[in-house]
Amino acid sequence: MISSIKRFLIGRPLKSTALGEQKLIKTKALAILSSDALSSVAYGPEQILIVLVTLGTLAFWYSIPIGIGVLILLAALILSYRQIIFAYPHGGGAYVVSKENLGVTPGLIAGGSLLVDYILTVAVSISAGTDAITSAFPALHSHKVSIAIIFVLLITILNLRGLTESASILAYPVYLFVFALFILIGVGLFNILTGKVSPDLSAPLGTPVAGISLFILLRAFASGSSALTGVEAISNAIPNFKDPAPKNAAKTLMAMGILLALLFSGIVFLAYYYGISPRADVTVVSQIAEATFGRNGMYYFIQGTTALILILAANTGYSAFPLLAVNLAKDKFIPRMFTIRGDRLGYSNGIIILGFASILLIIAFNGQTEHLIPLYAVGVFIPFTLSQTGMMVKWVREKPNGWIVKLIINTTGALISFTVTIVFFLTKLDRVWPVFIFLPLIILVFHRIRKHYDAVGDQLRITTCEPAVPIEGNVIIVPVAGITHVVENSINYAKSLSADQIIAVYVSFEREDEKKFEEKWKMWQPDVRLVTLHSHYRSIIQPLTKFVDTVEHKASESNYQVTVVIPQFIPKKGWHNILHNQSSLLIRSFLLYRRNVIITTVPYHLKK
Repeated sequence: MISSIKRFLIGRPLKSTALGEQKLIKTKALAILSSDALSSVAYGPEQILIVLVTLGTLAFWYSIPIGIGVLILLAALILSYRQIIFAYPHGGGAYVVSKENLGVTPGLIAGGSLLVDYILTVAVSISAGTDAITSAFPALHSHKVSIAIIFVLLITILNLRGLTESASILAYPVYLFVFALFILIGVGLFNILTGKVSPDLSAPLGTPVAGISLFILLRAFASGSSALTGVEAISNAIPNFKDPAPKNAAKTLMAMGILLALLFSGIVFLAYYYGISPRADVTVVSQIAEATFGRNGMYYFIQGTTALILILAANTGYSAFPLLAVNLAKDKFIPRMFTIRGDRLGYSNGIIILGFASILLIIAFNGQTEHLIPLYAVGVFIPFTLSQTGMMVKWVREKPNGWIVKLIINTTGALISFTVTIVFFLTKLDRVWPVFIFLPLIILVFHRIRKHYDAVGDQLRITTCEPAVPIEGNVIIVPVAGITHVVENSINYAKSLSADQIIAVYVSFEREDEKKFEEKWKMWQPDVRLVTLHSHYRSIIQPLTKFVDTVEHKASESNYQVTVVIPQFIPKKGWHNILHNQSSLLIRSFLLYRRNVIITTVPYHLKK
């Protein structure tokens, strides 16, 4: 029953050879990887006005130069991440750049910040979209947490079904939102040019404003820069693009930058010319739409697509979080389970963990996650600053052709990003202080996991340990995943049982790995028969259980016993089992009810 439900929700498994079919074309990638950045147009310009309104409506003309400053930062970030895409074509973004050029700790700061930021992306976006729905239907307000959780579950399931399927569905609302805003901006500019909008609604540029200061302008600039969250997502997700992946990712990044610049500048200008003032109950985009079209069908179309993209902005987190987790897991800073592809070839563990963490956050804040927006923004600008600085170091060290221009671009981006980060800390410390707690904790956890993996590797590595003492010695099957002391211990145990035949079984996901392992095995255990099973769907359990059933059937005809010896090692600390032995436990549970098969686990105790 559980399997049937899973198939209904997620779909049938895909073969590993179908991985190329799950890659994204540029139009779909633009939709699912840019939704976070594009959706921020709905609140980024408003954040500028919220700061300026403290000085009065005369100060609103400053939104124009501040908007230009945000566009300069956007250009620096887009050009910088374009360079990162070609310099690091395997993805990883700010984490990989910072780790390789600034050191492990800066890399972990960038990686940890982005992991948390993607969780915040999902929680904040879903909550904002839910607020838009409950505002339209006040009777649902008391159920906003439940509605938000349902949306998280739906988007999680959609992403578990695979990249192409989720992109095909989510692309339409994103492009509808872009289309709706272009209509709004186009009609608004037409009304201004034809004199339908009075120029007296806004103060002329250059009007003196009492009380204005550099600090207030920087604060407004930092708040408006929240519109740039999500810009880095494409550089993290390069492996999801069709070949040539770096070129397609770079083109998609440039398209996103152009769209974001046009939409952001259009909304900022219309808000200024229309004399829009931020209100608690109505958004700036809503006021512009009402002033342009009135309360008609077009107004509701714009509001509907805005609410929809705020919800779907969460999908950027689902696209980038698993791939960032893969890079961290490959470096052994988080469990290796994040590197395993699921039935639909996506990194399912990362998707599920992201959904679960987002639900916890929504419940903890009762759906009121708007207070997390400053933390959400600062969590992006820390990696922005580190990645730009890392690229500066790279150009100075390597000095490739045209490195001076590249250095200027990255230096500009690093200085502006650093300034925004500092302004956030100075002006919104009451909301961003948790970063001083969770970042050190995350980095500590990263190092503890890496230390554990290194310690285990030292004990299991054949070349660095003393050889195990051989044990003197039915059909015995030993599932093996590598050449380690754990496997050696299990093989020796099998030999001690005086078996008629010992069969080591290796399940491979790639043909190259299969051939390499067969060669290593012949050199290491030439007297033990090795059977390799190729798994098209990246499942260890299914091919192994099928093989055991085949052997058991033949063995029952000859009246002899089948024993499955499952290798397992026991870390000194019990909680470390969370990181290991998932496969051993699954194999044991799936073979448990076979009548004519004896299952035994051979433990190997680590000394350290």
